[in-house]
Amino acid sequence: MPLPSGKETPIRPLEDVTVLDLTMALAGPFATLLLAGLGARVIKIENPLSVDSCRENPPYLGKDGATLVRRHADDVSVSAINRLRNKQAITLNLKNPRAREIFADLVKRADVIFENFSRGAMNRLGAGYAQAREINPRIVYCSLTGFGSEGEPGSGKAMDAIIQALSGFMMTSGGPADPPVRVGVPMADMCAPLFGVIGVLAALMQARRTGLGQHVDVSMLGVMSMMVSGEPFDVLERLGVPQRTGLTVPRLAPFGTYRTRDGFVSICAPMEVFAKALFQAMGRSDLSSDPRFSSRDERVVHVQELDRIIEDFTRKFTTSEVVRILEAAGVPAAQVRNTDQAVRDPRVIARGETVKLAHPKYGEVDDVFGMGMPLKFSGSTVGFDQPPPAVGEHNEAIYHKLLGYSAERIAELRRDGVI
Repeated sequence: MPLPSGKETPIRPLEDVTVLDLTMALAGPFATLLLAGLGARVIKIENPLSVDSCRENPPYLGKDGATLVRRHADDVSVSAINRLRNKQAITLNLKNPRAREIFADLVKRADVIFENFSRGAMNRLGAGYAQAREINPRIVYCSLTGFGSEGEPGSGKAMDAIIQALSGFMMTSGGPADPPVRVGVPMADMCAPLFGVIGVLAALMQARRTGLGQHVDVSMLGVMSMMVSGEPFDVLERLGVPQRTGLTVPRLAPFGTYRTRDGFVSICAPMEVFAKALFQAMGRSDLSSDPRFSSRDERVVHVQELDRIIEDFTRKFTTSEVVRILEAAGVPAAQVRNTDQAVRDPRVIARGETVKLAHPKYGEVDDVFGMGMPLKFSGSTVGFDQPPPAVGEHNEAIYHKLLGYSAERIAELRRDGVI
């Protein structure tokens, strides 16, 4: 059945957008993965002498399934499968002076450039925003760096753990006496790219109105600091509420994670209607009239007593029993699942939000899940249907078919180490 545009084939929101992907590792490739999932043509540019490090991350997927070490030449890193799908891959050594002309030809045909090199590195290569703007005034150029374009503290190396440390993020989890807690999901590497994509999409809309692109400058430290500032941790500390509260959130009491007979349950009942329903489900309706717990403010003051009472209740049951009891009473509650259970949730899989990863040659050789696209559109399609490309797999398609280079010129560039 034709879609609203009259096309017989599904519409992809960004199908008319071309992105030059100069990113490496996780933060940048995650941003361009999202753009690819939205339908953009993403051309991944790698130095043939130093390819994206994500290609070398264990574990690997191959004909023997998942392995911790590479056993065969065609084993592919699960990281690469996750991050490089739906992209075209070419090689170009930007350190070679002859590469500048080739890069200029690519920029003329692009809408977006995305890079996550250290501050100033792209300028030194002749591929910075100023150079790109001279070639194509409409270009939207996104730089995703650790500390923004103004400067970098310390070593300037923007690893996820460095940003978690500097932003205060490590001091928002755990209990008051615990050492800093690094959040297991690389939050800086995953959150900063979201703002990069938001910035790129906004700049593209402006470029289409004005004919002029711009530089989108995203600081990983800035993103994480902004998120930390979304909660008044320091104010609460001054008012006697610890900044690090372990399994519960005292200012929202009752709100937290509680032990059961066989695991943990998350309970979120800060509003009066939920708190009263929780007390009733516990068989403790009397708590609703107890001066210590009869209002939200009083529950915050007496949070430790309340949490002990709640956990005395939850410890009597299995997690599934507690969830059933509380859900029947209309109290928001959920099992604390491990990652294996979470990524295989049938609801999540059905929506394409997590997907089974396939080796580009051997297919689904093992039970390995990765990132899907957590967006659904009523009039278009999104997601990943192309395997991760090998290094330089699309050199012919891009250099010959897109740029019009002859076979002889491509062979010469390859021989001379330019591509």
